Amino acid sequence: MESRMQKSDGMNYAPVSQGIVEKVCAPGEFRFGVIGLDHGHIYAICNGLLEAGAELACVWDPDPDKCLEFVKRYPQAVVAAGEDEILEDGNIQMIASAIRPSKRCGLGIRVMGHNKDYFVDKPGMLTMEEIDQASQACRDTGRKYVVYYGERIHVEGAVFAEQLIRQGKIGRVLQVTILAPHRLNRLVRPDWFFEKQENGGIITDLGSHQIEQFLTYCGAKTARVLHSAVANYGNRDKKDFYDFGEATLLADNGATCWFRVDWFTPDGLGAWGDGRVFIMGTEGTIEIRKYIDPGTSPEGDHVIWVDRKEEHREQVTGKVGFVFFGQLIRDCLNLTEHAITQEHIFDTMKVAIEAQECAEVIA
Repeated sequence: MESRMQKSDGMNYAPVSQGIVEKVCAPGEFRFGVIGLDHGHIYAICNGLLEAGAELACVWDPDPDKCLEFVKRYPQAVVAAGEDEILEDGNIQMIASAIRPSKRCGLGIRVMGHNKDYFVDKPGMLTMEEIDQASQACRDTGRKYVVYYGERIHVEGAVFAEQLIRQGKIGRVLQVTILAPHRLNRLVRPDWFFEKQENGGIITDLGSHQIEQFLTYCGAKTARVLHSAVANYGNRDKKDFYDFGEATLLADNGATCWFRVDWFTPDGLGAWGDGRVFIMGTEGTIEIRKYIDPGTSPEGDHVIWVDRKEEHREQVTGKVGFVFFGQLIRDCLNLTEHAITQEHIFDTMKVAIEAQECAEVIA
């Protein structure tokens, strides 16, 4: 069960399905390679694709130790001689990556230029200029530039909440509040993690998850930043690093959102963060306790909702599945957009980057 999974460190948290698994393609029908192992989310991305039936062909990173660790986990992957060997392989449809954020857009443009779809860890790009470049590359090549917004697509409680909303259980979504603490684990973080030009800043990085959830749950295209702020409360020796961020958003359909992101998960918590989402609708409410219910249960995926008739509470691990990955594979094969639209991916990052750029420094 989930409680046995490694989830003390969000950097290396890689969910695996506990119940529902549906393979959406035949063996060998959808092959992917991996380039860039700078962040542990690459294991989460690979788990999701493999469970949905994709075939992992090869991997490359300039650090041979990272490649060695990767093939211990996925022995079917062949270590390539270099990036070009994977890019030029005509039998590979997708490249997955968790290369450091400052290099993600450049790699994505090269991937799409080799007629492959690109699936990269968040944040997918760090500046408005990079969004423009990636968007142009999508138009020029017809390929997909997909960002892994794992806090929605790889959390069964979050998937279940979206299903409740789409079923009309709480009416029209009016407001979303998201608490997203993370564990810093400072001693194991690479130097680039603390540099804004390398990771985009706390709102561009962690906040992109929360903005994507908000836009999805309320059914909006985009949102305006009403207020945003960042602070460095506990890491003053890192001059370019902020360990706290918040923002208030107004969606184009009138819904609002406030979210908080931070690196202050206490050592005593049994998960890397007590992530919670509160959704208010015209006819009901939903709360998601994503990774743990402190003092009550080490399991995640607790969903508490109230509709027009009664109160409900359910722990949904193993009951919903991670449907995104199978939908994405079929989208790549069929040239459709059921898992996520390209416009939504870019609009999310636009709002995140805007919130980061206009943030008031409060400490």
